[in-house]
Amino acid sequence: IKAVVSTQSTGGIDEAGQVCVMIHCGSRGLGHQVATDALTEMERAMKRDNIVVNDRQLACARINSEEGQNYLKSMAAAANYAWVNRSSMTFLCRQAFAKIFNSTPDDLDMHMIYDVSHNIAKIEQHMVDGKLKTLMMHRKGATRAFPPNHPLIPVDYQLTGQPVLIGGTMGTCSYVLTGTEKGMERTFGTTCHGAGRAYSRAKSRRNLDYMTVLENLKEKGISIRVASPKLVMEEAPESYKNVTDVVNTCHGAGISDKCIKLRPIAVIKG
Repeated sequence: IKAVVSTQSTGGIDEAGQVCVMIHCGSRGLGHQVATDALTEMERAMKRDNIVVNDRQLACARINSEEGQNYLKSMAAAANYAWVNRSSMTFLCRQAFAKIFNSTPDDLDMHMIYDVSHNIAKIEQHMVDGKLKTLMMHRKGATRAFPPNHPLIPVDYQLTGQPVLIGGTMGTCSYVLTGTEKGMERTFGTTCHGAGRAYSRAKSRRNLDYMTVLENLKEKGISIRVASPKLVMEEAPESYKNVTDVVNTCHGAGISDKCIKLRPIAVIKG
């Protein structure tokens, strides 16, 4: 649950002090298992088809191969599961607010601003060497950020560009950016989807103290509820890079524009 610090009026977020809810959930273990299984298959396919990549951590297969189609179908199933997860959580969130405030979600103006997947492959058209080509864009640790007037952007965002949801940590700000023409040219309409980890989960559990993290959040006026104490250390602000630095870098490079800044009020970690 977040409060708007500053905004350039996008999608109904038009004044400081507005309260918003940002939900970050994907396909959980299913998506991880899909990727793990695909990596094994694709490594075999690369040897068979003599495919060489420039990083040992990358693996791929031809899109129309059996391995490629198996991955795309499994990924689609995981993506559908992620959409349902977020839809269910959004419904329950609305119900909770309606119950506490003795109102209705509509009267509370709890409409959806935007819902988007990251870590997903999509078929798109992009300019390559001056020619329009149909490509499969697989974004990992990144998200789509199309510019204003792009045909794949919903009507509500045609003038502003595609919203980009950048989740902060439990104790730091989050941001909403918008896509740009420069990003379309330089990164195939792609930007960051978060700050990225500074510490691994294991290192966070070893180095951070449960009570210290809770006290630091309390001093900032942030309430927290967690399903497991270890999540407090794993998801502590100190476990991540500085999200403002990352956002400023993307903004400075011109691949996405800063639009809305939000600060955390309450955090629920499942």
